[in-house]
Amino acid sequence: MSKIPATEIRAGDLIEWDKRVWRVLKAYHVHVGGRGGAFMQVEMKDIESGTKKHERIRTDDRIEQAVVESRDMQYLYSEHDNYVFMDRESYEQLALPADFLEGQAGYLVPNANVQVSFYNERPIGIRLPSSVVLTVVDTEPNLRSATATGSFKPARTDTGITVMVPQFVMDGEKIRVNTDTGEYVERA
Repeated sequence: MSKIPATEIRAGDLIEWDKRVWRVLKAYHVHVGGRGGAFMQVEMKDIESGTKKHERIRTDDRIEQAVVESRDMQYLYSEHDNYVFMDRESYEQLALPADFLEGQAGYLVPNANVQVSFYNERPIGIRLPSSVVLTVVDTEPNLRSATATGSFKPARTDTGITVMVPQFVMDGEKIRVNTDTGEYVERA
């Protein structure tokens, strides 16, 4: 197994913690000014039992990455409550239930390349690209003289998620969204 710095933990990673394999759902860096040091706040789910856990990990700690097989797959389409992926080498299709994606479904766009992790030949996690391009389908009209550094407004995207965007973003525009944080990055 390989060890990685705690600061490199990302959503979708598989780590070994307390002698179990966990899938990271959310991870963000927290720095407390003055007293105490910085740490990573990590929300993770046990791949065997399905229990969730929140953990604070010091930034100078090194974490064991679980040994898993990752396969490059392409997202094809959703059908009922399943999301269908195709293995890019063997062309085999794999349907994963919506609850398996743990909130990542809003970042799936047709033909997106993702990595699906397998542990003992069973799918246990999905890793999205660091950002995706989504189309804004509904947002409030912009304000006159709104600038890039102004306030933000909610915008619903074609995948159904809501992203806070600058005032100048209009319906029909394509935006780049960070898949780790769900935040607006730029116009695409």
